[in-house]
Amino acid sequence: MTAVLPAPRSRLTMPAPGLVAGVGLLVLAVLAALANFGVVERLVTEDDATRTALDISASESLFRWGIAALMLVVLLDVIVAWALQEFFQGVHRELSMLAAWLRVGYAAVFAVAVGQLIGVLRLSGDGQYLRSYSTDQLHTEVMLKVDAFHDIWTAGLVLFGAHLLLIGYLAYRSGRVPRLIGILVVIAGLGYLVDSFGAFLSVGYSLQISGVTFVGEALLMLWLLAKGRRSLLPA
Repeated sequence: MTAVLPAPRSRLTMPAPGLVAGVGLLVLAVLAALANFGVVERLVTEDDATRTALDISASESLFRWGIAALMLVVLLDVIVAWALQEFFQGVHRELSMLAAWLRVGYAAVFAVAVGQLIGVLRLSGDGQYLRSYSTDQLHTEVMLKVDAFHDIWTAGLVLFGAHLLLIGYLAYRSGRVPRLIGILVVIAGLGYLVDSFGAFLSVGYSLQISGVTFVGEALLMLWLLAKGRRSLLPA
C-alpha cells in the first residue's frame, strides 16, 4: 500500500517586476500629465499673481484633485523604483540598487514640491492669521508657492536624470532590452540634467530638451509592458 503524499501548497507569486514597472510608468505618466498640464498649468498664469490666485480659488476642487493625483505619482515612483531594481538586479545588483535609491530620492523631493501646492490651499482659506495680509500680499504668496513647486521639482529632476542614466546603462548591458532603447534612455537622462542645470545656471534658460528626449522613457515603458514578464538573468 503506497502512501499518499499531500499536494504541495501553491506559493504566492509576486507579479513580474518588469510588468509592474511598465504598468506603473504608464499610470504615472497619465496622472502626471493630467495633474500638471490639465490642472496646474491650466490654472497658473505666468507673471500674473492676481489672476492665478483667483483662478485657483474659483477651481479649488479641481486643484485639490490635481494635488491628489501628484501625490499618487509620488507613490507610483517609489513602486516603479522597486520594480526596476528587481528587474535589473541580474545585470548589476549594486547599480540597480543605486538607481532605485536615486528615484526614491527624487520622489521625496517631488513630494516636498507638491507640499508647496498644498500651501496654496491654506492661503485661500479663512484662517484668522491670514487677515494680517492684504489681498495683493496673499496673491503674491500664492504665486511664490507655485514658483517654489516648479523650482523644487526642477532640482529633483537632477536625481531623476541620474536615475535614467543608470537604467539606460543597465538596459544596454542586459542583453534582452534592445540596445537602442538603453541608449535613448541615457539620452533622456541627459536631457533632464541639461534642463535642470540650465535653469540653475542661466536666468533666461528657456530650452526644454527633455520634452524631446523623453522618447527613450516611453519606449522602455512599452517594452516592459510587452516583454517585462520574464526576469533578466545575470549577465
